[in-house]
Amino acid sequence: MTTDSIPQITAQTKAWVDQVIVQFNLCPFARREVEQQTIHYQVETSADIAEQLQTLLKLIQQLDAQSDIATALLILPNGVSDFDDYLDLVDYAERLLELEGYDGVYQLATFHPEYQFADSDADDAANYTNRAPYPMLHVLREDSVANALASYTKPERIPERNIDFARQKGSDFFAKILEDIANIKN
Repeated sequence: MTTDSIPQITAQTKAWVDQVIVQFNLCPFARREVEQQTIHYQVETSADIAEQLQTLLKLIQQLDAQSDIATALLILPNGVSDFDDYLDLVDYAERLLELEGYDGVYQLATFHPEYQFADSDADDAANYTNRAPYPMLHVLREDSVANALASYTKPERIPERNIDFARQKGSDFFAKILEDIANIKN
């Protein structure tokens, strides 16, 4: 259970987006949304999965109502610090999207402090492409993703490029950045 405040959690997450995702171009589409301030940051402090899923649904409904929000990060500092528990939550969240008729409308990207790709070692630097200060679900509008990918040359190479970059920099490099971000107080 984290003792960090919501403003602190939000500040750390924004710093991660700026210092990792945008600075290293891990998502070539993020810079525009940061500059236009169209990313919504939502912190759910409950450790209860049902409440986390309810917050996800409310967040999606907010995206439905507010087209000026391009994308949203649902930050979950409590309850899913174990990566396997987080993966269970992701499965539930994907099912919730389907049940609520949002399949094909929104998609989820996943980030977690202990993120580990299926066939990688825990210390593989490639995992840092999806490691973040807190567990979170990134809610993306499918039509925005399709439009962005259509205007990008060889978008299928983005994950491969990110993995190569992460391995070139090494785990210690990214661990230090996340450690520095964890020390941000507001």
